[in-house]
Amino acid sequence: MPQPEQNPNRSAYRLAPDGSFRSTELTRGPWDPGHQHAGPPIALVSRSLAAMAEALGLRHVARLTANLVRPIPIAPLTVETAIDHTGRNVVHLSARLLADAREVARFTAVAQRDVEIAIHEPLEGHPLPLAPQAPESSPPTPFPHRVGVVGYHDLVEFRSARGTMFRGPSAVWFRLAFPIVEDSPPGPLERVAVAADSGNGISAVLDFRRYTFVNTDLTINLLRPAQGEWVCVEARTLVGPAGSGIAESNLYDAGGLIGRAAQTLLIRQR
Repeated sequence: MPQPEQNPNRSAYRLAPDGSFRSTELTRGPWDPGHQHAGPPIALVSRSLAAMAEALGLRHVARLTANLVRPIPIAPLTVETAIDHTGRNVVHLSARLLADAREVARFTAVAQRDVEIAIHEPLEGHPLPLAPQAPESSPPTPFPHRVGVVGYHDLVEFRSARGTMFRGPSAVWFRLAFPIVEDSPPGPLERVAVAADSGNGISAVLDFRRYTFVNTDLTINLLRPAQGEWVCVEARTLVGPAGSGIAESNLYDAGGLIGRAAQTLLIRQR
């Protein structure tokens, strides 16, 4: 297996001359030291899809779905994108993520043309709720696994807005400490994606030492683009009787609810 890029403390990925992305150790996840946390690669692909949509004049990515086909190694990655359908107000996009010429994840996205629409009548659920606690009022919290090993927990700063991470329903603020791609400021969709994939971890109800509960996908639905550096994931995990589960999350920025995310979980005993 290719060795991860050394001196990782600048970004999750570095763009190579051939157009591929060199993975750094900041992408390492909690399940296997040779595999990435899915948040950084999903954010990497979302960066390309958002750029495609904006080039077509559609700035709001309303839905992003990632199907995680295989574990993603800490190795060079290639992103392939396509426009599946273009309309005046909606465009459907897709992408593939490859490692060593093998597909490791597949993506679809829906982007919409944003317009101002004035709605005057009262609506159920409005005004949209705020996160349980503002980021500046939320205490920093350490990532509980892989302490002492460079990984995702170094890429992202965490603050607890409600509950305790890995101990049932909780709300955690996420902020990138380093960009996804070196010398490229992260966009709103990148910041959401790198956080939303952690819903199953922060709301875990099973003992990490006895069970694995890896997500096989992630779907994000957004009401609007995220504003600011902080994204809050308010998550809970549901466990089924047949080795399957669901992690569902409300997503916030400092201005309030921006959308929701859902993950399908594969639950196994270690």
